[in-house]
Amino acid sequence: MIPEKLLEILKQDGIVAIATLGQDGPHMVNTWNSYVRISADGRLLIPAGYMHRTEANVAFNPDVLITLGSSKVQGLHGPGAGFLIKGKAAFITSGPDFDLLKSKFDWLRATLAVTPDSVTQTW
Repeated sequence: MIPEKLLEILKQDGIVAIATLGQDGPHMVNTWNSYVRISADGRLLIPAGYMHRTEANVAFNPDVLITLGSSKVQGLHGPGAGFLIKGKAAFITSGPDFDLLKSKFDWLRATLAVTPDSVTQTW
């Protein structure tokens, strides 16, 4: 379900935007493309250092929107490619998904695991 073009983008510099919706309304946080890992079953694993409001929002409503891209990857109409990912999120604080990211990012307190419902190339 994870397209090759998305995997190519994750190898480039770039910003990932993560949108959640909680009791107080929408909230966005950012991370880096290079921080995102893909699990064997196609989930996005994202290290969370802070993301406290994101975690509270996910507990209230697990739906997330993620956008990411890179100007260095060929897109649909020329240089630059990006994706919109819609999915369900959960914060994980122990187990293999947590341990995998903790070994790479010693500062993380949790792993944000996103199961995509849809992955759409937008540009």
